[in-house]
Amino acid sequence: MPSIDKVSTGNGPEIYRIRVRRGRGLPALSMRWTAPDGWSKRAVDRELAKVAADFERRVKAGEVVTHKEQRARDEAAKAAAAAILTFKEYGERVYMPTKAVTIAESTRDSYQRILDLWFYPRIGSMKMIDIKAADLSALLLAMQADGKAHASCVKGYAILSGLFKMAFLDETIDSNPMDRVQRPKPRKDETREDSVDACSVEEVQYIMQCLEREPLKWRALAYLLIDTGIRRGEACALTWQAVDLKENRITIRQNLYYTKAKGVYLDTPKGRRARTISISPATGDLLRQLKREQLARRKKGKAIPLTQYVFLQDGSETEPMFPTSPTRYFEKFSERYGVSIHPHKLRHTFATISLAAGADIGSISRNLGHADISTTLRVYTHPSQEAMDKAADIYRAAITKKADEEQEKAGQS
Repeated sequence: MPSIDKVSTGNGPEIYRIRVRRGRGLPALSMRWTAPDGWSKRAVDRELAKVAADFERRVKAGEVVTHKEQRARDEAAKAAAAAILTFKEYGERVYMPTKAVTIAESTRDSYQRILDLWFYPRIGSMKMIDIKAADLSALLLAMQADGKAHASCVKGYAILSGLFKMAFLDETIDSNPMDRVQRPKPRKDETREDSVDACSVEEVQYIMQCLEREPLKWRALAYLLIDTGIRRGEACALTWQAVDLKENRITIRQNLYYTKAKGVYLDTPKGRRARTISISPATGDLLRQLKREQLARRKKGKAIPLTQYVFLQDGSETEPMFPTSPTRYFEKFSERYGVSIHPHKLRHTFATISLAAGADIGSISRNLGHADISTTLRVYTHPSQEAMDKAADIYRAAITKKADEEQEKAGQS
């Protein structure tokens, strides 16, 4: 039977303490009940008996415990949940659904491929609480030993870091093993190229001469990529509404992506904001010719929507060019004319030549659609051999000038 004591003093409300013993070795549990104002003694006694009986029932059923016992229960439940949660289960149920909200679909697809091809087959069945730093270090070393590029290994490291940090913050694991895993370093046999893969001015001129023998659609696309440095997906997603042929400007508002899981889809540009870029008169003239060609087909009875894409799939009047088509075209172009060219190389070329010619880095970054200037400096703008030679000549000229000045002063004295 529970014990009931009146604990209120003075003229305040009547407060009662209800106490239930649980047997040897366990502390008693208690609660307080306040009698409503104006109740008669008989009504208070009757309600108090009901409350005490219900409290005793809940104590015996284990529904009421001490704070210490509740913490122990919570920790046991968390350990039990973590014990059955494997790396793959956590990745599929928690990590990837969470990341999918904040990253681009193309990035999500690359994360998923690394998880499916490398991580799940090796540690997917291991329990999260059992995975140690040594397991993860060995996993990254296995990627390197298999010949994976350094960039791929670094991306794998980033995925593991993000996943285990998330698991630590949501208390799935008590400590983060990635805190003791080193970021992968390049293999000894991996040669680091100091210069970016970009064309010289002479190579660009030769490519443009070769383009004169190419079909209008591909000539216009190549000129646009050379002229602006935009991404291939941004070119494929370009519509006539975004082309101002009077002012020779284009506005990039969207990007066309492709992933194996989702197929072809439209999204915002990587920088998440629209940008307007000028185009050369030569590029503008090619786009005018291309538009006249499409309008001529329209007059023959084939309706073309106002939102018509500039670059279309072969045999289609409405579907945009597949985002991987420019890459395949330039592979064949390279074979025909003995050059090495692909869409991203043209992007490198735009940035590298613009910087070498004296364009300000802020404008280059804006044209490329980067979120900040540091990306442009880090990824795209590496000095060419010509620029490095010029810098060395400037240094030598400064040294020589200083020596000549000192010699002249010595002669005067």
